Amino acid sequence: MTLFLYTYIFIIGLVLGSFYNVVGLRVPLNQSIVTPRSACPKCHQTLTPLQLIPVISYLAQRGACRSCGVKISPLYPVMELTTGILFVLAPLLLGWSVELFIAWAFISLLMIVFVSDIKYMIIPDKVLLVFAVILLLARTILSPLTPWWDSLLGGAVGILLLMIIILASKGGMGGGDMKLFGVIGLVLGWKLVLVAFFLSTLIGTFIASIGLALGKVKRKEPFPFGPSIVLGALITYFFGETLITWYITFIVNGF
Repeated sequence: MTLFLYTYIFIIGLVLGSFYNVVGLRVPLNQSIVTPRSACPKCHQTLTPLQLIPVISYLAQRGACRSCGVKISPLYPVMELTTGILFVLAPLLLGWSVELFIAWAFISLLMIVFVSDIKYMIIPDKVLLVFAVILLLARTILSPLTPWWDSLLGGAVGILLLMIIILASKGGMGGGDMKLFGVIGLVLGWKLVLVAFFLSTLIGTFIASIGLALGKVKRKEPFPFGPSIVLGALITYFFGETLITWYITFIVNGF
């Protein structure tokens, strides 16, 4: 029964991951997420249901369109698989509680942000607004933080922190990053949103350094920070309290 349940959750995650690809790719362009049906971007051949099976269709078609042979971006199966894995990891790490609804909603937001930012370097306001309402209501009604106002303070800290950095760096980060951290703060609270920012910055610096070394990133050119925020937020959501405890223990014992 347990294996069946986790398999079911994984499949739901795969299907939703496919949908989040559509949302992340269409919303920034102000396109409908319902119509038209998914099609090859080159030959515009409408995809059949068999060609839309998450991950499996990509593998069966060897990563190419059956009609024209153009290569399909690996972003699609990667995001589908990642969403499925994260949906399964949530109950394994958090247990079976109402917090799972927040976890799955939070994962959903971050997957959409990852796709849209890595593709267009845009974090859509529409997506942030919808999930801000959902996550705030869920945090207030289903699984509130302690104290209850920590969620609101976390949202404020997330926005103000990024606003200060944007002003100090004269645009070193975008307004989308600031709004995203506001939503992240609603979920994490004020302490963990600071941890998420630290990890995001650390991850972003590491990725940028590798990109510079490989010639994939150029100095003073825009760089998508959203994926780093997504990674930092996920690590913090699942392991933030453990990281804080470990850090305090390390400082105390170290001195």
